[in-house]
Amino acid sequence: MESIKINKLEIENVKRIKAVKIEPTANGLTIVGGNNNQGKTSVLDSIAWALGGDNFRPSQAQRDGSTIPPTLHIVMSNGLVVERKGKNSSLKVTDPTGNKSGQQLLNEFVEQLALNLPKFMESSGKEKARTLLRIIGVGEQLAALDLQEKELYNKRLAIGQIADQKEKFAKEQPYYPDAPKELVSPSELIRQQQEILSKNGENKRKRDHALELHAERNRLAEKVNALKEELEHYQNQLIQVDHDMNIAYKSTEELQDESTAELEASIANIEEINRKVRANMDKDKAEDDAKEYRDQYRVLTEEIDQTRKNKTSLLNSAELPLPELSVKEGELVYKGQQWDNMSGSDRLKVSTAIVRKLNPKCGFVLLDKLEQMDLQTLNEFGEWLKQEGLQAIATRVSTGGECSIIIEDGYVKGQEEEAVESKPSWKAGEF
Repeated sequence: MESIKINKLEIENVKRIKAVKIEPTANGLTIVGGNNNQGKTSVLDSIAWALGGDNFRPSQAQRDGSTIPPTLHIVMSNGLVVERKGKNSSLKVTDPTGNKSGQQLLNEFVEQLALNLPKFMESSGKEKARTLLRIIGVGEQLAALDLQEKELYNKRLAIGQIADQKEKFAKEQPYYPDAPKELVSPSELIRQQQEILSKNGENKRKRDHALELHAERNRLAEKVNALKEELEHYQNQLIQVDHDMNIAYKSTEELQDESTAELEASIANIEEINRKVRANMDKDKAEDDAKEYRDQYRVLTEEIDQTRKNKTSLLNSAELPLPELSVKEGELVYKGQQWDNMSGSDRLKVSTAIVRKLNPKCGFVLLDKLEQMDLQTLNEFGEWLKQEGLQAIATRVSTGGECSIIIEDGYVKGQEEEAVESKPSWKAGEF
């Protein structure tokens, strides 16, 4: 599809313009030069008004001091003739067959940003990126991937911080290799202690019983000696008591009391042991937690990498306006550089290419204040325009040889004698 460009334009009495005729180069850069306040920007404003409609109408369109209404006459490369003239500056669009039309026809091939490219260039990097993503049709998909990446990144960041904390805690935690693996329960030791104490108590009872029997034997022996008359009675009793005593003493000969000192020490030391066990368990738990969080961090990193690959694949599959033009982290990137690091020539290329992509029918752009660009940048941009078959009409505060025409006091230098202010002598489509 062939893009539409501006072949010729005539302007009278618009802002600072008195009378201007221009035939821009079809492919490449046409620079309108001159000093300040001579009418350079008025040329661009006139074109924007003529093609863009009332949204671009200057607040004071008619030249100050002129009694003649503004006249705008543009011939497009597709044969359309665009005119604005008369008291109300009404629009008339005539096709090569003579049929009349209006703004709706112009809107089909005139891109709004082409009429005000600096507006796009001055927008933020994210706004430029959104414009590009919108025109290549992947804005929503990329936004979803950006959101996914952000969520995964934040989750990974939190996981990483927890893992770092767990690892730090594990490193600071003391470890006791001699401590048991499980917490020690004091109840079993206490039960064993009570069992021994009970056994020892029974032994004491038996000893006391033996002593009691001994005392009883002595008492009875004395009684026997004292009471001979009761000898027979008590002798039998004595025999029995002796017999019981011997048995009692015999049963105590093999009795051995057990010490509870070790158990008492263990019970006293159990809290220290369990403190070490708990410390070891805390250290092991922290190390296990850290490993788990590191595993989660690794998985999230893989997911982030895959998300970024999906974004790259999405952009690579999209029909971008320029090779090496992309969007990374919501910013335009060209040849690996964000907007603020791009050269002036690259900025112009990117902006113009995006505008062309917005409406491929629109083969031209308007640029103001190119005095900010050096001659090398202008030449590079002009050559690129030729290669791409695009037209740019620009202004520059300069009267040098790089300028296609020079505006002086509202005229194209060299055309002053041809201009007649009192009454327009031009006819539609004639130069």
